[in-house]
Amino acid sequence: EVQLVESGGGLVQVGGSLRLSCAVSGVTFDDYAIGWFRQAPGKEREGVSCIGRTGEDIGYAYFLKGRFTISRDNAKNTVYLQMNNLKPEDTGVYYCAAGPDSRLIAREYDYWGQGTQVTVSS
Repeated sequence: EVQLVESGGGLVQVGGSLRLSCAVSGVTFDDYAIGWFRQAPGKEREGVSCIGRTGEDIGYAYFLKGRFTISRDNAKNTVYLQMNNLKPEDTGVYYCAAGPDSRLIAREYDYWGQGTQVTVSS
């Protein structure tokens, strides 16, 4: 059974930081690119960041402006999303997903986690 489990979400004040983790099991981890997506209340899901199979081919949504950093540890089957200088508009449920290519297109991903809530208070 393929599982993606997100963790690390929570409540943080404006300007704070969080590190999300995505632990993957049930597949050969380094066969997959991993993407992070988020969904705010009343809004559509949007791509945040993605990383290729070997840790290269990294992409970020244009609106992040350098605040987030994605990385992966293939020995631990885990991808991380370091989020700094958080803003209220970063609030939402963050999902990780596994797919064939490192692109911020949700429909291209095969497997999804259940999500972790991030709330940024002002």
